Amino acid sequence: MSTPQLVVHRDKELMAQAAAARLITRIVDAQATRGSASVVLTGGRNGNGVLAALGSAPARDAVDWSRLDLWWGDERFLPEGDPERNVTQARAALLDSVPLDPARVHAMPASDGPYGNDVDAAAAAYAAELAAATGPEDHGPVPSFDVLMLGVGPDTHVASLFPELPAVRETERTVVGVHGAPKPPPTRISLTLPAIRAAREVWLLAAGEDKAKAAAIALSGAGEVQAPAAGAYGRRRTLWLLDAAAASELPRELYPPASA
Repeated sequence: MSTPQLVVHRDKELMAQAAAARLITRIVDAQATRGSASVVLTGGRNGNGVLAALGSAPARDAVDWSRLDLWWGDERFLPEGDPERNVTQARAALLDSVPLDPARVHAMPASDGPYGNDVDAAAAAYAAELAAATGPEDHGPVPSFDVLMLGVGPDTHVASLFPELPAVRETERTVVGVHGAPKPPPTRISLTLPAIRAAREVWLLAAGEDKAKAAAIALSGAGEVQAPAAGAYGRRRTLWLLDAAAASELPRELYPPASA
């Protein structure tokens, strides 16, 4: 378990640009070290904001896009191409404009896919796809992702792990179907906390006043069942990227001494 590090930026635009620059550096370093890189994407306004900023970043072409594996932390269980699906939004924000290898873009199944409306079967299939992508160095059922990004909800949820619901309590499976989510749509697919914690680095993104209380709760010792964001951490690094509004309720002892 890595101790959370905090970086607070002036506003959400600067946060997105800085996160995009940081992500480019991390991908390039991983590709130089091991030949490829793996990143888990998140949806929502902050996740899509980072992707859009990455698309317009001057250094974006430093990435060898053909040697990048993309996964998702969660997905809305809706038909392929639905504008509410995270993969649809990611394609619009960035993915359709860079030369990715389609075989390395690992979207979660849609509700009109081969598993029909059986979200649990779809989740099991994604878990199997993750397991098939592991190597001897991973020591577990999911790859050791280089960076796993998560948006933080106002209720402290991350991915589709909501407070007190069964998915946040899962300790064995790496991917689960989520039923009855309090945020629409109610049916989703999500990585579990054990899968999230396999990542080398976990980045939690929070911007806006509506995220301030959630950030303060998650960073002040709350339990992961009550505050799922508190249970999201990387093996080597856990990084909270916030704007000033989202950091406004943090206890002073948590506030970083120097922020951009």
